[in-house]
Amino acid sequence: MSRRERVTGEEKLSWHGEILAVQPRIRLMRSFDERSHGYLGYVLKMRGQIAEESRELTVAIGKGAQAKHAFRAGDEVSGKAVPVADPRLEPAELYKASALKLLARSPPGATAPPPALEVYRARGHRRLDARTYEAKCRCCIWGCRMPVEMIIDQWNPSQRRYRFETFCYGPKSCPAYRAGPTRKVAGRKGMQWEEEDWVDEEATAHRGPDD
Repeated sequence: MSRRERVTGEEKLSWHGEILAVQPRIRLMRSFDERSHGYLGYVLKMRGQIAEESRELTVAIGKGAQAKHAFRAGDEVSGKAVPVADPRLEPAELYKASALKLLARSPPGATAPPPALEVYRARGHRRLDARTYEAKCRCCIWGCRMPVEMIIDQWNPSQRRYRFETFCYGPKSCPAYRAGPTRKVAGRKGMQWEEEDWVDEEATAHRGPDD
């Protein structure tokens, strides 16, 4: 255990494996009809080994780490990370990754790395059906599973609820896309706001069907 791990009490777990997908790591904050995003980094979805166990795992990394290594599907990587403190706030099971190493690059012509977070912000997203995400979009660079923190009463910010929502940043013409049901957000005194289709249309109005 390193000196930092002894000081913080966080014992990092060693892991290694093959990247299945790299998706954006974005957190969504909702307060009735208002929303804001936190662009945290990326999520490595992997098939590998951790603590002598072979399985699929997810590791959250920062923006700088992705810019340095340009991780993409098919890469063989290793590193250390800590189990997330609050699973409601992270789309991965491990975070605070360190000692990242690219062991082998994916073959030429394989999937490209995801774009910069600024690109996702500029493109805007549309809601994506959760089952469609799991079946067809888990390994797409334009898919995103966001942890959502909802402030139920703005006069009592401690009253919060949590859930996950799935979104698509990809081309509007994608044949796999399915919006699914609209999302509803609870408010104070039993009120409820429904995020209708016009919200997505407005957020992506600057893009053409194939953009």
